[in-house]
Amino acid sequence: MDVAILAAARFPISEPFAGGMEMHTHLLADNLARRGHDVTVYAAGGSGRFHVRPMLPMDFEASVTARRDVSAGANDGMAEHHSYLEAMVALASSGHDVVHLNAVHHLPFACAGLLDAVVTATLHCPPTPWLESALQIAARTARPPHLASVSRTNAAAWRPTAIDRVIGNGVDLTTWLPGPGGDAAVWMGRLVPEKAPHLAIDACRAAGRELRLLGPVHDIGYFRAEVQPRLGADATYLGHANVGEVAAVVAESAVAVVTPVWDEPFGLVVIEAMASGTPVAALARGALAELVDDEVGALADDPASLASVIEVAATRDRSACRRRAERAFSADVMVDAYETWFAELLAS
Repeated sequence: MDVAILAAARFPISEPFAGGMEMHTHLLADNLARRGHDVTVYAAGGSGRFHVRPMLPMDFEASVTARRDVSAGANDGMAEHHSYLEAMVALASSGHDVVHLNAVHHLPFACAGLLDAVVTATLHCPPTPWLESALQIAARTARPPHLASVSRTNAAAWRPTAIDRVIGNGVDLTTWLPGPGGDAAVWMGRLVPEKAPHLAIDACRAAGRELRLLGPVHDIGYFRAEVQPRLGADATYLGHANVGEVAAVVAESAVAVVTPVWDEPFGLVVIEAMASGTPVAALARGALAELVDDEVGALADDPASLASVIEVAATRDRSACRRRAERAFSADVMVDAYETWFAELLAS
């Protein structure tokens, strides 16, 4: 198959990944290419077995005259809009068999029906007004996009939008390897308010367990106000590292702490931890109850009970965590599902 994947206009699809979306896109594109498909990723940049078609750089700046328009939006928002618009114009004459939307910007969803290719999309986020309206527009066309969701919980949130199937995320089991564990806990991900790493620091401190944090700081104001003041000898921020470096820290940790304060659509860090043999202590938000049970970790109903849950999760069998990842969340399991879906749509 000739497959195009429309990804992020803001971040390249390469290490160190800006977030889970970029990591997921790389894993999907690279493995489809490894299986012999012709894969082109439309993104801000990137590298892998796939081709990269750079999207228009987000450097649009309106003229002085245009800026006088009272309806003018922020320059960065208009620049992102122009990046996706230019990519959709390019896709209209690209000749790809399948165009897979792996971004959360509304414009590609609204314009999907204008493409000659089979258009598929993965809903990586809960409903937003922009995406809901874009999908309503697309539904009026002759060829609306075929939709997948990353979890049953997220699919239910999108009702009555029709979801073709649920395809969970996967991890590269040759990178995320089981390790011996250790005494410290680990928190990984984007350091932003909705991921709430400050709650992990408080809970680990209450439990008397050292915590190491890794990931990009996407909200410097939040980091300076809530995370930085809490750091100390028992809570250290190790920075934004490559996947291999993060995997090594996770494999040497007793427990991974996951602290969403929003309805997490999936929870990639959960399956990364399990692949490392590291059990998970998490707040029960969004899809995390689909991933974490008493075999591989423990769930807390609220931040106040997280400290005790961390200690419970740390007792889970590390081999069971790895087996769960191998059985349900490997890259091969995920890519099999996408490959089958694309082939079925082309055949029909």
